[in-house]
Amino acid sequence: MKIKAAVVEKENGPFVIKDDVELHDLGPTDLQVHMVASGICHSDEAIRDGDAVISYPIILGHEGAGIVEKVGSNVTDFKPGDHIIMSYWSDGKCDKCLSGKPSQCRNFAKGSMSGVRPDGDYDFKEGSTNIANMFNQSSFTTTTVVSERNAIKVDKDVDLRKVGPLGCGYVTGSGTVFNNLQPKPGETIAVFGTGAVGLAAMMAGRISGCTKVIAVDIVPSRLELAKELGATETINSKEEDPVEKIKSLTNGYGVDYTVDTTGIPAVTRQAIDVLAQGGTCAGVAVTPNKVEVGQWTDLSANDKSFVGVLMGDSVPQIDIPRLIEFYKLGMFDFDKTEKFYDFEDINQANADSISGKTIKPVLIIDKDYKPGD
Repeated sequence: MKIKAAVVEKENGPFVIKDDVELHDLGPTDLQVHMVASGICHSDEAIRDGDAVISYPIILGHEGAGIVEKVGSNVTDFKPGDHIIMSYWSDGKCDKCLSGKPSQCRNFAKGSMSGVRPDGDYDFKEGSTNIANMFNQSSFTTTTVVSERNAIKVDKDVDLRKVGPLGCGYVTGSGTVFNNLQPKPGETIAVFGTGAVGLAAMMAGRISGCTKVIAVDIVPSRLELAKELGATETINSKEEDPVEKIKSLTNGYGVDYTVDTTGIPAVTRQAIDVLAQGGTCAGVAVTPNKVEVGQWTDLSANDKSFVGVLMGDSVPQIDIPRLIEFYKLGMFDFDKTEKFYDFEDINQANADSISGKTIKPVLIIDKDYKPGD
């Protein structure tokens, strides 16, 4: 089957729209999915520009939403016509998956970041050239093939144009708070960087009952949106020292939790330095940068922790429906971060994401889709 796809042919190359990409046949546990929309995530850019490498050529995209067209012979939980959001792949069989931690799946890298299907074959080809995939999903396509392990079914009244980013950016930010940090009502949190991941973490902090939810950024418009989405205080770190300001807001103690979404070493240090005794900083950025931390002086002396969190420690089939319910209640207004772009404008959408002009670009792949269809 020939499909249209946005292909990155070399490191730091542009997205090239091609209409002669060949799609792999369905395996027994696969779904063939008609794509409606896909978010663009920083992780896509990290792979495109070579900060993180799978292989080239590659079809990126891992925040997809679409409609099931066909199902494999062993699929029982999905049928043609089902509306789905796609997230990362896990095998569902290893000890980590069986203990409820699929983001720590023993075969996560093999199935999500190797560029090939879990069975070792390729999902896409152009002529005799194999094309790598991402997250066993590759949503920058008009049609894709995914494992049923990638899929989360949603009601047909959910607008598929909006919800694809729940599969990565939003579940990463919110899950870092809900699943890893787990703040108690009355505790405090500061989020460094108010992109999609940071704003999701911030909204999760508010839902969790944090009495101080502090947003730190250098872009005034993003800080204004953070206020709208529930920040109790905002700090422009170009204009004032966030460590001093946060301590002044917390009786000199600092906050119980921080989330660093930037991966900028100086910012990561601020996120650690501003912790109160016993506090925890979660780092979630996809970055080649390194930060130097003193085991005793920065952590142990004040019983502080620094943790890395992948995919918000989420179970997508549980966490994503929960986020949709929070959205319906007006508690998780993720769509206020989004801007729609035509699929053919993918390079402009990506540029706007890199520059910060758009927080969460969403590519509309099926322009004829109507919510509720």
